[in-house]
Amino acid sequence: MVEMKTLFDKFGLVYDSGKIIFEENQEGNQMFIIQEGNVRISKQMDGKEHTLAVLGKGDFFGEMAIVTQVKRTATATAAGTVRLLAFDRAGFLSMIANNARIALSVIDKLCRRLQAANSQIQHLVKRNAKDLIALSLFHAFAEHGMEGSIELHKTCREISMGTEIPQDQIMDYFRELESRGIVKAKEGQLLLTNRTVLTTMAEGAGAAK
Repeated sequence: MVEMKTLFDKFGLVYDSGKIIFEENQEGNQMFIIQEGNVRISKQMDGKEHTLAVLGKGDFFGEMAIVTQVKRTATATAAGTVRLLAFDRAGFLSMIANNARIALSVIDKLCRRLQAANSQIQHLVKRNAKDLIALSLFHAFAEHGMEGSIELHKTCREISMGTEIPQDQIMDYFRELESRGIVKAKEGQLLLTNRTVLTTMAEGAGAAK
């Protein structure tokens, strides 16, 4: 209890019911661990807000902002009064270096999420390889802020390794996307030429059951 009180004194925040902690597509540099209360995670899909999860004590969220520095992929809202620990990258590294129990808890939850994500990926592969490639390509561009270009062959290899889809099949789909004006291959780089369409495709793939 003393350990957690000390952490809250240093990193604690309180949000009243209904307050937005962060919004989808917002820049972020903090992750959060719930100490008390609940947080609703939601996302806009097909023009409607969908609840993805309701998180409780001990759960954490927003970690991608300090791991990959991508924009927020969902909205987090306080469901009742909630007490949080908020860490930027340096604060998080300091916290886990000095609190082995919390570090192990975070690692355990991350491993469980990765297992769940892998199961979803395998389901998507069986359902529709093109959906999975589009979703993976969207995340590749998102890591660069949806601006600029990404390395064509490196991206193809990484998607292949992550999805177990053959590289030639991925390249064929890249060419299809290029013919539709969504991306453009030039001098070994892949340019995003229609962000709106790729985002819609990725949202559709991510929402598929």
